[in-house]
Amino acid sequence: MTAPARPAGPLRANFDRALAPDVARGVMLLLIALAHAPGLVSDRAPTAVNTLTELVRSLLAENQARSMFIVLFGYAMGQLLYRQEARGTGPAETRRLLRRRGVVLVGVGLAHFALLVPLDIVATYGFALLFLAAMVTARDRVLLWTAAATLPLGLALISWTYQRAVAVELSGGQAGMTPYLSATYPAHIVSGLPTWLPETVLSVVVVVPGMLFGIWAARRRYLDEPRAHAVLLHRTAVGLLLVALVARLPEALVVAGFWVPAAMSTEWALALLHTVGGYAGGIGLAALVGVLVAGRPRDGEWVEPATAGGAGRRFTTALAALGQRSLTFYLAQSLVWLLLFFPFTLGLSGTVSFAGSAVIAVGVWAASVVVADAMARAGRPGPAELLVRKLTYPRRRTLNGSDR
Repeated sequence: MTAPARPAGPLRANFDRALAPDVARGVMLLLIALAHAPGLVSDRAPTAVNTLTELVRSLLAENQARSMFIVLFGYAMGQLLYRQEARGTGPAETRRLLRRRGVVLVGVGLAHFALLVPLDIVATYGFALLFLAAMVTARDRVLLWTAAATLPLGLALISWTYQRAVAVELSGGQAGMTPYLSATYPAHIVSGLPTWLPETVLSVVVVVPGMLFGIWAARRRYLDEPRAHAVLLHRTAVGLLLVALVARLPEALVVAGFWVPAAMSTEWALALLHTVGGYAGGIGLAALVGVLVAGRPRDGEWVEPATAGGAGRRFTTALAALGQRSLTFYLAQSLVWLLLFFPFTLGLSGTVSFAGSAVIAVGVWAASVVVADAMARAGRPGPAELLVRKLTYPRRRTLNGSDR
């Protein structure tokens, strides 16, 4: 008789984590901060510093932070799968584990949307896991074909949403989230709830391609073992970041006010290119982190990366600590935005400039790096990660009936 598969459970606290995925998640949070904070202010006067900020944000963050987030989420699901396999968990139990995790993420995302800032993707991840848990154990060919089939739909939805927002801004209307900021906190909580479910479920199509690609990449351990894949990671980073720059620059020039397309069809084409470039850039940035973490070969031996000594090592370790707690600090960012920008708190939405909000975003991210590093040194996990873990993994009982 074969032994039954062990029930799924969390990894030991001392499990040897791969550095590159965590560092990539730490960098990702900077892009998310730059994507979100400026969207909550109304001062977009065409000053030189605002214009430059618009250009840089459009090139680095908009439609690229999300893509990097999605791919890294898929990569984490792939890591979870092969780690559960290593501890003897069967495929059926792993799929049940992923669905439980999906339910938990839907709950966390709903709370984030209602109580903090209605800029949530966590619940979308949750629904994606509920709908597609079986795909995590599918063959490579099924993963890639499904990703390719859903990619056009995801690109179309993002491009349509993005172009509508750009059109409003170029026409002189209120841009970003500012028209939707409620005057009171109770109104804030309930204002978006009627549309939350359909919009969140619809946006699953945006998540699926990058998520499945991330699972596929995790199976090959591209970021877990960056030295073994250094050449591929280097070529991927250079090639996709170049594609991202070329594809995203025209729309960035439009958003920054340097160019006004003559035809609506051109505007839509540029929005689509910007979105495609965002997918390329999100993957390229993750690959670049892998390259930097891997170091470089010299005389047949690997030379540690430039960040390996002194302050560089400390910073890399701190970034990894932030990445390990990415959900906690993703939510913490939203709490800061709520306290700073909404009318029922400090109400800085109408007083802080666009450039000023970007400075705040960078400052919040830098503070997050410091706090996450301190938490890691104290051996404290992220509260959100701890909550998800406790709610996801079933309590198992020993033969004497005690929990373990």
